Amino acid sequence: MPALALVDTPVDDAFSGDCSGVFIPPSPNSSAASLDWSPSLSSSLYRIDGWGAPYFTTNSSGNISVRPHGSNTMTHQDVDLMKVVKKVTDPKSSGGLALQLPLIVRFPDVLKNRLESLQSAFEFAIQTQGYESHYQGVYPVKCNQDRFIIEDIVEFGSSFRFGLEAGSKPEILLAMSCLCKGNPDAFLVCNGFKDAEYVSLALLGRKLELNTVIVLEQEDELDLVIDLSKKMNVRPVIGLRAKLRTKHSGHFGSTSGEKGKFGLTTVQIIRVVRKLREVGMLDCLQLLHFHIGSQIPSTALLSDGVSEAAQLYCELVRLGARMEVIDIGGGLGIDYDGSKSGESDLSVAYSLEEYAAAVVASVRFVCDQKSVKHPVICSESGRAIVSHHSVLIFEAVSAGKQHETPSDLQFLLEGYSEEARGDYENLYDAATRGDRESCLLYVDQLKQRCVEEFKEGSLSIEQLAGVDGLCEWVTKEIGASDPVLTYNVNLSVFTSVPDFWGIDQLFPIVPIHKLDQRPVARGILSDLTCDSDGKINKFIGGESSLPLHELDNGGGGRYYLGMFLGGAYEEALGGVHNLFGGPSVVRVLQKDGPHGFAVTRAMMGQSSADVLRAMQHEPELMFQTLKHRAEELSSVHKAGGDKANDKLVASCLARSFNNMPYLSVGTSTNALTAAINNLAVYYRDEAAVGDGGGCGKNGKWSYSVD
Repeated sequence: MPALALVDTPVDDAFSGDCSGVFIPPSPNSSAASLDWSPSLSSSLYRIDGWGAPYFTTNSSGNISVRPHGSNTMTHQDVDLMKVVKKVTDPKSSGGLALQLPLIVRFPDVLKNRLESLQSAFEFAIQTQGYESHYQGVYPVKCNQDRFIIEDIVEFGSSFRFGLEAGSKPEILLAMSCLCKGNPDAFLVCNGFKDAEYVSLALLGRKLELNTVIVLEQEDELDLVIDLSKKMNVRPVIGLRAKLRTKHSGHFGSTSGEKGKFGLTTVQIIRVVRKLREVGMLDCLQLLHFHIGSQIPSTALLSDGVSEAAQLYCELVRLGARMEVIDIGGGLGIDYDGSKSGESDLSVAYSLEEYAAAVVASVRFVCDQKSVKHPVICSESGRAIVSHHSVLIFEAVSAGKQHETPSDLQFLLEGYSEEARGDYENLYDAATRGDRESCLLYVDQLKQRCVEEFKEGSLSIEQLAGVDGLCEWVTKEIGASDPVLTYNVNLSVFTSVPDFWGIDQLFPIVPIHKLDQRPVARGILSDLTCDSDGKINKFIGGESSLPLHELDNGGGGRYYLGMFLGGAYEEALGGVHNLFGGPSVVRVLQKDGPHGFAVTRAMMGQSSADVLRAMQHEPELMFQTLKHRAEELSSVHKAGGDKANDKLVASCLARSFNNMPYLSVGTSTNALTAAINNLAVYYRDEAAVGDGGGCGKNGKWSYSVD
């Protein structure tokens, strides 16, 4: 046996073990990476046709295209997502908007199509089943409270009386304001916990001739409504939320059933009816609301819950209430993983049309049995309305090397303990025999022993590195090393994908380009935060890694990923962990011309100053404090100070306060590199700073040099 084994010493074919059952992409240098691959294969690999239809597809350039009008989109109306990203991120000198990633791209055309599709599904079910009333939905603003989304929904839905649902005082204020420009018959459904101020706002809505409905979530809210309506001389429209016995077993079903957070029991409903009758206001009770839970998995469960609620509705009619509306709440699910399955929280086993048909049929059947007039059907389908229209774009900036084995480290037998030398001899013998399992055993044994000896101080770091290199090389040669890379992405999971961290919600994540090339690796995504939970290591389809392409950082190429179907909740729930703020946002409309689009609104993401201010800091004072400190030190190092250097310090500080907290990928290196000059401050990069100096956005960070 040799006394010296180099890390790159070849071994016989016994080390070329099989790794069956694990997908290991071909080497980046393999011609297979570019041959025998097509966008259609990528579409199958990433399940795009499953979760993306009819809004997302791959095009012949290998990019993701958005079909803004869904199935009604003509071929020339597709919008290439990569062209949008280029337009938004290119510098202004090149005709771009110079926005920084991460980026949310909103497509109002998709939002409009979702609204129209939901309305059409119910209208078709009502017409074909002979239902004798109509559908009139509302959007729950909690899903995404962005001003322009709310305004779009009110505008797009005005022709069919589409309304809003609010669950807090700020939400009712924004809903009232927006509905002033909407259809006067549109509902404003007021849910959530209520105090006197909330109820007063809802009653004020009726004075403003808005179609406001106060939904009782708790029994004691009724006294507030009765008292304040008399004081304000307003005849309220009242609804009540019932706790149904029907619920589903998934995560999203935890808010339904008898143990649900909201709603009244049958005993409480009877007491509410009696009290309203006693005060002569039973005619005000006009709406029944319930919620089975989000992401209802099947129409069978849906029909069961709607039927139970319809029975309650008919009983309220029998008790004398002037009932007019049944509000089936949320629950209309979307297919996050493209499986069309009702067996998990990630998918649903029905279409929009099947959902609407099940609701209409269930209400109609019960009401016909009880000889009750068919009510207006209302739903609060937020997730199904807004999820598709927003795409989160972010960039992979680096990746861990696969099977990293340093060739300049040697494993020398001299200097190791007899036990470690014995482990090496056993490993060498196992390799000679081609015994793969024993190789793995002795690799682990050798590493563990040497780690213990390093902790005791008997091994140097060079010796430990030699062992690590040898063991990694052996593991690679027998095909047992982990093929999964870590791709570092310019993103905060806690800010942009909080539901992944909080409830293990999965979203489709796909490269938005290079889809005409075979992925050459599998990876997980690690974000910028200093938190071990800041990673995405679960993906749709039950995968623990994602097929990805090789990064081309050295060649100046950039690698963009998109997270889809995240238009609901993620922005509202996102925090500022590590003070990473919200992403940039643009609105993109399809316009005339082949594959044409227009960016109608663009907003840079939160700056460092914005997130500092959100945590009660005062960035303007911080800027002045740091600027003053630099001037003081400058005068110490140089008599009379250094005004040019002081101006430079102020410029760099201003830029740092104004910039987004995320990595400035592609920015001039000089603009981000510290130059040691008296105070060890940054030096000015004229090309990067530009003519604006350090004045910053909106002139907030102004400075002067006397």
